[in-house]
Amino acid sequence: MNSERVIEKPKSYSNVRNTFGIVGKLKNLSAFLGPAFVVSVAYIDPGNFATNISGGSKFNYDLVWVILWSNLMAIFLQIMSAKLGIATDKNLTQMCREVFSKGANWFFYIVATLAAMATTMAEFLGGVLGFYLLLGIPLLYSAVLTAIVTFFITYLQKYGQRIVEIVITLLIAVICVAYTIELIFAKPDWQQVAVHTLIPSLPNGEAVLIAVGMLGATVMPHVIYLHSQLVQSRNIGLSLEEKKKYLHMEKIDVFVAMNIAFIVNAAMVVVSASVFYSRGMAVDSIEQAHRSLEPLLGSLSSGAFGAALLASGFSSSTVGAMAGETIMDGFVDIKIPLNMRRIITMLPGVIVIAAGVNPMKALLISQVCLSFVLPVAIISMLKITCRKDLMGDFVNKPFVKFLGWLIAVVIIGMNAVLLYLTFKGNI
Repeated sequence: MNSERVIEKPKSYSNVRNTFGIVGKLKNLSAFLGPAFVVSVAYIDPGNFATNISGGSKFNYDLVWVILWSNLMAIFLQIMSAKLGIATDKNLTQMCREVFSKGANWFFYIVATLAAMATTMAEFLGGVLGFYLLLGIPLLYSAVLTAIVTFFITYLQKYGQRIVEIVITLLIAVICVAYTIELIFAKPDWQQVAVHTLIPSLPNGEAVLIAVGMLGATVMPHVIYLHSQLVQSRNIGLSLEEKKKYLHMEKIDVFVAMNIAFIVNAAMVVVSASVFYSRGMAVDSIEQAHRSLEPLLGSLSSGAFGAALLASGFSSSTVGAMAGETIMDGFVDIKIPLNMRRIITMLPGVIVIAAGVNPMKALLISQVCLSFVLPVAIISMLKITCRKDLMGDFVNKPFVKFLGWLIAVVIIGMNAVLLYLTFKGNI
């Protein structure tokens, strides 16, 4: 990858083999936790806030099951991305350059770069709205502050990927604490939550629309590219057996991180249902949710919501910028300086806010852009991971192939529906 990045192997596998006991095993595991926590941020970004709040306020707990199934599909795809990176010693964009034609890679490059820019633009909204709602800072100044914070966090990669993983994990912790506070105030009906988590239901056509939006906000293509790059920091000079052990560790990383994201997403729906639906309030925007929380649950609740949104914006815009770096560096042989790639990825967010574009409209446009690139990311990853000559012992087994293509068809089909409904004007 780029020579400007510091890549380090945090712990030798000989130490992993020679450490015993629960404490020793947890210490070993902690050295490998990180990449999945970074990508999990994409599953609790401002798009998730918007769709989950809307779903909970309009349909009570009925759509919590959508979060569960979306999370299971996301876990599958993230494990496959990590496996590709570990098996090939390259990220997905670099493997695409090896496998597909030059023309195809230019197409992938253009589509994925535009999607990465659109993603980061949307993620900016979390930070911008967080500053605005929590501190009352005007939107343009909030955009500049968000850009500075995002650039600073991505710059920390210079000192090693681990420090970025720690910073983003701390931001995730802020979101978790904030929504724990929200749940305490909301006092949900946990029996009903459990029932609707396990039993699917779609009360009407509008519920279908929101369910599709929830899925579209959950399965994000830019982190499919990014995860295969993040695993490289621990994938240096490993034997086949060490790679297999590393993949096992990364599966645990994915399982833990993605289920934390699932709990946060579910909490968004549950809090919205408990607070808004129970009072007959249909909430359609993040700002409306924030305004409504204070008179209903008090200033601590609305403050926690603002803090969660701010942390989500910082972390997800950082991850969007990192994904943009990976995308611009891999598909084609164009060398753009690292800081320039970061600026290119982040600049549209500042421009959109400066131009006075409605934040929620910008968020919607970004989701449409992501829907275009999602098939490129999933299908190219599946085609590569199904090839024995590229993956060796890590090649997809027949059942994994079947499950992978089934998930691809479901996700792409749902995103096609989302695109159709968006252009038709129903969303």
